[in-house]
Amino acid sequence: MNTYLIALDQGTTTSRTIIFNTKAQAVSKAQQSFTQIYPQPGWVEHDPMEIWDTQRQTLAQTLAQSHIDPKAIAGIGITNQRETTILWDKVTGEPVYNAIVWQCRRTAPLCDELKAQGLAQSIQEKTGLVIDAYFSASKIRWILDNVDGVRQRAERGELCAGTVDTWLIWQLTAGKSFVTDYANASRTMLFNIHTLHWDEDLCKLLDIPMSLLPTPCPNAMVYGTVAPNIQDLERLAGTPICGSAGDQAAALFGQGCFSAGMAKNTYGTGCFALMNLGDKPVTSQNGLLTSVAWDIGNGPVYAMEGSVFNAGSTIQWLRDELGLIGSAPECDRLAESVSDSGGVVMVPAFTGLGAPYWDMYARGTILGLTRGSNKAHIARAVLESIAYQVTDLMRAMEQDSPAAMTVLHVDGGASVSDVMMQMQADLLGFAVDRPAQVETTAFGAAALAGLAVGVWHSTEELIPLRKSQHLFTPQKTDCAQNYQRWQRAVARSRNWLNEEF
Repeated sequence: MNTYLIALDQGTTTSRTIIFNTKAQAVSKAQQSFTQIYPQPGWVEHDPMEIWDTQRQTLAQTLAQSHIDPKAIAGIGITNQRETTILWDKVTGEPVYNAIVWQCRRTAPLCDELKAQGLAQSIQEKTGLVIDAYFSASKIRWILDNVDGVRQRAERGELCAGTVDTWLIWQLTAGKSFVTDYANASRTMLFNIHTLHWDEDLCKLLDIPMSLLPTPCPNAMVYGTVAPNIQDLERLAGTPICGSAGDQAAALFGQGCFSAGMAKNTYGTGCFALMNLGDKPVTSQNGLLTSVAWDIGNGPVYAMEGSVFNAGSTIQWLRDELGLIGSAPECDRLAESVSDSGGVVMVPAFTGLGAPYWDMYARGTILGLTRGSNKAHIARAVLESIAYQVTDLMRAMEQDSPAAMTVLHVDGGASVSDVMMQMQADLLGFAVDRPAQVETTAFGAAALAGLAVGVWHSTEELIPLRKSQHLFTPQKTDCAQNYQRWQRAVARSRNWLNEEF
């Protein structure tokens, strides 16, 4: 009997399930979108039950359409949108509030208070993170402080708090497993990346009861098994849930970046560039983050990361809000119809700017418009804005790391854009490598699960599974002026909501 692995890929806008064979080939997949909730400007929420329902349904769908015997499924791996935070009743499983999404900026004032108290350095030393509304800790605190009765219930030990990995594992095991993996825990601003434990002092500082928090675990181990009698999943009862990593760590793993100095960027809703640091964390001097990338049983591997909040979402904005394009491929066609952006520069700071700026008060702007500017110029400026933001990240990363980068591994939905990948190679001045298997994030989760149950025995066995589909090499050498113009545009978008400026 052939062996298969299931990856649950729970993202910001869709829940997906993919079944892989042991050659890293996707043999069945299903996807469902779910509702994006915007209660106020800058606030973003999801319905936790809709997350679970769509993920469960896609899992059932992939299994049904593949006709694979469930006995051939060696294990289930999970990868997820990180930082997004859910609190729920530990008996009933009922969420106490919507999930607060990683993009949400409602907790910016609390983060400002922490910075004003002079806590930035100590928090970064322990967690590898900067103080920002992006991370889970301030989201937990907001729910505790703003939803009636929740703090009292939390202090009585009646509630669970977790990121999406914890929520899905809890649901799949019918509440028997309350765990998180080290990669996801690293994104909460409550986890000490050196000791691999929740930090008691940080929990006290943020007034978060430690009883709320799940048990942190390595990324490749059996967390539990699928419970019997789960709607639509009865045939999977007893299947091990045995791999977990936040989406960006999973993508680094799925790209085969197992050696220090190797780097990848995922072009999704946001952009996320990670570099493998090996077994020793490095504190960034340039606004980047340090997290545990994975631990497969032989100690933690760390990664340095830079985050762009709006990348593929900017293309969606062109389509859904402005109506300038009917589909994402149309953005490419428009961009290729002009030789340049005609001087138009887009800064897509819809929810602030991530690394290396960390400006919660920046907002999006389009500059350089003239009477001759048209939608093709704007489409090209949008693609350029994504490539510029990644260039910001990689330049900061090069300053922090002694290793010189010679290639950037890429994945994610927007990486299918040839025109944008060529822009990226031109701006970076080195090669951009797009793999044949574009489902690298999901495969990373499947690979972690496979290692946990002995489908593979080491990362060495995974390296040959990654194959290159296209290598983009630099074609232009005169990008400095355009990059300087981008930096000027960023300066004009910053602190927009801060009335002192």
